[in-house]
Amino acid sequence: MNFTASQIAELVSGTVEGNINTKVNRLSKIEEGTEGSLSFLANPKYTPFLYTTDASITLVSDSFVPEKEFKTTLIRVSDPYEAFSKLLEHYNQIQKQHSSEIAQTAIISEAATIAKTVFIGDYSQIGAKTSLKDHVVIHPQVYIGNNVSIGENTVIHTGARIHDDSVIGNNCVIHSNAVVGADGFGWAPNENGSYDKVPQTGNVILGDFVDIGANTTIDRATLGSTKIGKGVKLDNLIQIGHNVEIGEHTVIAAQTGVAGSTKIGTHCQIGGQVGISGHLTIGNQVGIQAKSGILKNIKDNSKIMGYPAFEYSAFNKAYVHFRNLHTHITDLQTLKKKLNHE
Repeated sequence: MNFTASQIAELVSGTVEGNINTKVNRLSKIEEGTEGSLSFLANPKYTPFLYTTDASITLVSDSFVPEKEFKTTLIRVSDPYEAFSKLLEHYNQIQKQHSSEIAQTAIISEAATIAKTVFIGDYSQIGAKTSLKDHVVIHPQVYIGNNVSIGENTVIHTGARIHDDSVIGNNCVIHSNAVVGADGFGWAPNENGSYDKVPQTGNVILGDFVDIGANTTIDRATLGSTKIGKGVKLDNLIQIGHNVEIGEHTVIAAQTGVAGSTKIGTHCQIGGQVGISGHLTIGNQVGIQAKSGILKNIKDNSKIMGYPAFEYSAFNKAYVHFRNLHTHITDLQTLKKKLNHE
């Protein structure tokens, strides 16, 4: 599909400098630009490529001042990277558009409610009393249990498992082999030293615009709901325990584990391989560095690191001494010997 410079400028609220009828049908890096492609210039170190690129259209900042002649048509925007990302998402959506089609090999309960605009791929299974709203895309080999609700424009990729009673919002993306609504890790020790299963009777609720990475698991609540707020982004290989609550627009990187009943605030940024203990409260706008261990409640706007984690700047100061501990010990031993000889 071709787009003109004027159409693109309208999409990104930009201004065309050059031929408004220049057409493109694909995206490219500026150093790899070819005729018919659209690129962008955000990092100043790539400026020399602007004068040599064959890209038909290039996004640049409003403040860009060329120093040489160039042949590409410019679209000036306030933030070229953000504008290109917006176009990349738009292009991605076009590439992934599905027709309203239900594969013959799909297994769908007669008690399910399926909107007319839904796509369901081969060998996917939809349980009883489950509702799929308009423009939902279910890729092949997805399992969706009973009494599940999936909102408009949500995409569920191959191999994902959505268990009974889960509620999925609008415009969500659940990637391959993610599991939503499996039993939480609930076991009670008994008198003979073994463990009795604690029934997990709750569910999982995802807000709108939630993104769940591949192989991430979100456990159902023991009672009530495990809640993932609007706009939350979870990377691959994350474990979310039962009754956890994650506030709106929080992002969590891969291999992080959150134990049961912990509450995480809004707009937090949590690095990879972080371990968060159970029954804690983490405030809003908290930043947690990778591989940190969280063993106590965290206040709003904190930046923490380490195991056990503490304030980020204090950690960096302490790290200087960690690195030089061997010299401190040598100095101490030398001082002790000197005192013993006096």
